[in-house]
Amino acid sequence: MERVWLNRAMHAGFYLLLAASASRLVVRHELDAKTVLSLGVAAALAVVYGVGVVWWERLSHRWLVAWLVVVLACWLVLVELAPSFSWCAIPLLYLCLRLLSLRMTVVATAVLTLAVIVAQIALSDRFDPSQVLAPIAVAAMTVVIFWELRRAGMIQERERLSREIHDTLAQGLSSQRMLLQAAQRVWASNPARALAYVRQAEQAAGENLEEARRFVRDLGPAVLHDRSLPEALRRLTDEVHVEGEEYALGEQVQAVLIRVAQGALANAREHARASRVVVTLSYLPGEVTLDIVDDGVGFDSAAPVPEGRGYGLRAMRDRLAEVGGTLVVESLPGEGTAVAARIPV
Repeated sequence: MERVWLNRAMHAGFYLLLAASASRLVVRHELDAKTVLSLGVAAALAVVYGVGVVWWERLSHRWLVAWLVVVLACWLVLVELAPSFSWCAIPLLYLCLRLLSLRMTVVATAVLTLAVIVAQIALSDRFDPSQVLAPIAVAAMTVVIFWELRRAGMIQERERLSREIHDTLAQGLSSQRMLLQAAQRVWASNPARALAYVRQAEQAAGENLEEARRFVRDLGPAVLHDRSLPEALRRLTDEVHVEGEEYALGEQVQAVLIRVAQGALANAREHARASRVVVTLSYLPGEVTLDIVDDGVGFDSAAPVPEGRGYGLRAMRDRLAEVGGTLVVESLPGEGTAVAARIPV
C-alpha cells in the first residue's frame, strides 16, 4: 500500500511540475512558433506519461521500461526546446529508480543530471557553480537514499518471510513428518489408525498450503479467518483457557499472538517433548497476555543459546516488538517451560 501511494504522489508531482513549467513558458515568452511547439511536445509528453500511469499495473516490466525510454526521450526534446521543463527531472528520476537496474539507473541519472545542468545554465544570464553542483548533489542524494530504503525494505521483507516460514511451513512440515512416521509404525498392526494418521497429515498439508498462500500475499494467519482469537487458539491445541471479558483486538495484535502460540507449541512438541501444554489467554485492563506452559524437559534459560538454535524465540520477540509487546521465557532443566507474551492495548 505504501508503494501505491508513493507512485501516486510521484505521478501527481510530475503533472504539477509539467503544468508549472508550461505556465512559466506562457508567462515569460511570446506565443511564437517555438513556444507553441514546446507546448505541443509538453502535451504529448503528458499523454504518453498518462498511458503508463493508467496501464501501470497491467504492463509487464519490459513494456514499462520501453514506456520509460519514450517518456525520457520526449522530456529531453522538451528540455532542449524549453529548459524550464527540467523541473520534471525528480519524478522521472524516481521512475528510473523504480524500473531500471542499478547500472542502467546510474546511466539514466547521469543523463538526467546533465540535462538539468545544461537547462539551468541556459535559464541563467551568467554562470554560477551552483548550477552544476546542486543538480549533482540532489541526484546523488536521491539515488543513495532510494537504494538504501530499498535495501532496508528487502531486509525487512526477508525477515518477515523467514518468520512466516519458520512458524507455518517448517512447523507444519514437521507435524506432517511425525504423523507419517506414526502411520508407518502402525501400518501393519493397525491399518485403520495408520489411515487416520495419513488423513491428519493430508489435512495439515492443506492448511499449510493455505497459510503459504496467505503469507505470500501478506495476509493474516488462515486460522484466524472467520474465527475469534480464542477459537483460533483452540484450533491449535486442546487445553486453552480464557480469562477476563473478551474485547476487540486489532488484526495485527491477533496475528502476532497466534504466531507466538504456534511457535511456542511447536517448541513444546519438538524440543521439550511435553505431554501437556496449557495455553491461557487473558484480557486485562490495558493489556492482553498469552501464557504457554508445558511439562517438558525444560532448559537452562540463562545458558548461551547454541549456534543455529533459538530462532523461534527470537522471532517471537521480534513479532511482539512490532506491536509494542514483550516476551518472557522461564525454564529449568526437568521442570518445563513457561512462555509469557504481553501486549498493551
